[in-house]
Amino acid sequence: MNKKGTKIISLMAVFGCVAISFTSCESKDPNSPGVEFMPDMYRSPSLESNMGYVRISENGKLTTDTLQTNRLPVAGTIPRGFMPYPYANDTAGYAAAGKYLHMPAKLNTAANLAEGEVLYGKYCSHCHGTSGLGDGPVGAKLPGPPPSYLGPVLMALPEGKMFHSITYGKNLMGSHASQVSQEERWKIILFIQKLQHPNGAVAAADSAATAKK
Repeated sequence: MNKKGTKIISLMAVFGCVAISFTSCESKDPNSPGVEFMPDMYRSPSLESNMGYVRISENGKLTTDTLQTNRLPVAGTIPRGFMPYPYANDTAGYAAAGKYLHMPAKLNTAANLAEGEVLYGKYCSHCHGTSGLGDGPVGAKLPGPPPSYLGPVLMALPEGKMFHSITYGKNLMGSHASQVSQEERWKIILFIQKLQHPNGAVAAADSAATAKK
């Protein structure tokens, strides 16, 4: 190897050592890896679920990027275990629920009745009272106490309208859809029917009420 080649190799070695020296001293953080060749692999951008994020383009204007952390589900799909509720939160939906919506026969069991009593105590008794008379401690402080389940209006109310009211809320009562599942709503209604018909004459009364409504 001639002197020129040796000189070039020596210079490359010197510059390489200098570069490594600067790289190792670039950060004061002892845990720093030094030069990051792929910084986005070290520090991921913070993104909201199912939302794009905003970047600043070259001309200084804000532009919306199409990147998303999660893709939206295919149109028409529903979550596993979710049961859609087909009746709208309006007068027509309320009437249709009273006419067509009925408790699944498989839920009318003694075990579900007992669970419905527990759920009623947690979510309903503070306004409607333990016996359904509308004399709960919270209901007494409202501008107008809830009507009694043993009164003529609610005695004639179809179970479908009860379910609709629990789902969307009615008058001063707010929606309870986020607190109790659809099956739990039926269990509560099962207990309410027991309060209204202690002798078990629920089906006949509900059918008669549906015919009138």
